[in-house]
Amino acid sequence: MHEKWYLQTKKADFEEISQKFNISTITARLIRNRDIVGYENIEKYLKGSIDNLSSPWLFKDMDKAVDILQIKISDESKIRIICDYDVDGICSGYILHRCLKELRAMVDIVVPHRIEDGYGINERLIKQAYDDGIDTILTCDNGIAAIRQIEYAKSLGMTVVVTDHHEVVFEEIDDEKKYVLPKADAIINQKQKDCDYPFKELCGAMVAYQFMTALFETMDRGKNYVRGLLPYAAMATVCDVMELQGENRIVVKAGIEALKTNNDTGINALIEICKLNKRNIEAYHFGFVLGPCLNASGRLDTAKKAMELLECQDKELAFTLAEKLKRLNDERKELTETGTKEAVRIAEKIHEKVLVIYLKDCHESIAGIIAGRVREQFHKPVLVLTDAMDGVKGSGRSIENYDMYAELSKVKELFTKFGGHRMAAGVSLPKENIEVLRRSLNENCNLTEEDLYLKVWIDMQLPLEYVTMNMIEELKVIGPYGKGNEKPVFAEKNLKVNKIQILGKTGNVLRLTIENSHCYRMTAMVFGRAIDFMAFVKQRFGQSEIDKALKGEKNNIEIMATYYPKINEYNGNSQIQIIIERFC
Repeated sequence: MHEKWYLQTKKADFEEISQKFNISTITARLIRNRDIVGYENIEKYLKGSIDNLSSPWLFKDMDKAVDILQIKISDESKIRIICDYDVDGICSGYILHRCLKELRAMVDIVVPHRIEDGYGINERLIKQAYDDGIDTILTCDNGIAAIRQIEYAKSLGMTVVVTDHHEVVFEEIDDEKKYVLPKADAIINQKQKDCDYPFKELCGAMVAYQFMTALFETMDRGKNYVRGLLPYAAMATVCDVMELQGENRIVVKAGIEALKTNNDTGINALIEICKLNKRNIEAYHFGFVLGPCLNASGRLDTAKKAMELLECQDKELAFTLAEKLKRLNDERKELTETGTKEAVRIAEKIHEKVLVIYLKDCHESIAGIIAGRVREQFHKPVLVLTDAMDGVKGSGRSIENYDMYAELSKVKELFTKFGGHRMAAGVSLPKENIEVLRRSLNENCNLTEEDLYLKVWIDMQLPLEYVTMNMIEELKVIGPYGKGNEKPVFAEKNLKVNKIQILGKTGNVLRLTIENSHCYRMTAMVFGRAIDFMAFVKQRFGQSEIDKALKGEKNNIEIMATYYPKINEYNGNSQIQIIIERFC
């Protein structure tokens, strides 16, 4: 993968912003770099709360959906929620199920099996619901593309309410998009062309959250109960890799705060099993610790186990369920590492802009994770395909300049099933279509060589001596960090590496003693890229210089690096250090 480093040069009166909002000019510059301009927007960015979310009544069909559920609850009609098996699906289903039970609805929930059912609602689940005497089906995190399936449910006389956040299905006729909606009784999805909800990038759990907010308001139940479920909406937002901008950033920030006082047995058991401090949880822990444990059940077993944990009220049972999910996630990690190595080996031999990788023995549930890892390494759109019960299934992960959903739509005749959005997609297809798919995607691809360079945007060149305890503490106002609101990226050049220490069981962590041109020293850590760092240093300066640095002797190693500052707390002592992320 090739990289190009760019220094942000966006202009503003940083001194004036600093004084008005009582922040440093460094923080003021970081906010401007995130395209937050104007005093009103800066105020929202710094102090935005859950009260700043748009009204749920702006969703198209919200009034219809609320009226339907009010009547069904009053008539004691049987309602069945059908969610998805990923974190967003589990959390959106949990929010709906818990709220409707609180309103005394006759409601249950079904979590489809990833392999037996595949993504979304299907005819088998609909027939099963009909046979069980279900009157109303309520989807979450799926349904917008279920044209045929919902038509079948309606033919059985069932009521169907869709809540979803995925792209609306369309057909291109004479270079114009013709959108096709399922014939549900109500559809709540901000992606509909004539939906007035202003923020279009909500995840499925947030659509469910806003739906329940409107329903509780109509039934005079207030906001507090639904707001208690913000941690689940926040976790889904992070795990579904939504941009942490606007309403999403507000939700994640509020959800992290709400989690600190959350007493739900299931999620607290998982937090404890994962050895996390609830007071210090960040968006990172949603995306890379807690979320993957919930996801692992749907990947390697059944997502029902994740739902059982969230709904569990018995502490002892909750710990048993949490331990099972943690073990499944550990197993998933091992499978992912093996699959990623094989996928990278294959990708290294492919000289195309869109990587279509067939891994025969890969567990279909981890194809998306592997695609993401390969995408990170090569900075190309990636589809990882593997054998499934009926043909081939796979997942794709994309880069900024490649709309994966739109490109797959151009060859949709090759698929038995597909869906997704700009940055990710899921597909099913006959095995004989793999080569046709690879060829078609690359022949239609308009990515340039420039698009395939990873653009590393540096917020500012910041000398090490500017990094202080107060500065690091103030950086918290920029968070939570994630896609669309990344951690600040600082850079420093002419850094002498006075000493190298190799740490960790696998030797993939480095502790460096570095010194800048002003003779200011600091500890720097390199996590996960120790092998890359040592290979770079060896190529540039030679093994003899590495040997000197390992002994702490004077050497000629000098680098430029991007970094993020952090306070390291150990045995009651606090020390400033920087985390080196990239180097040259």
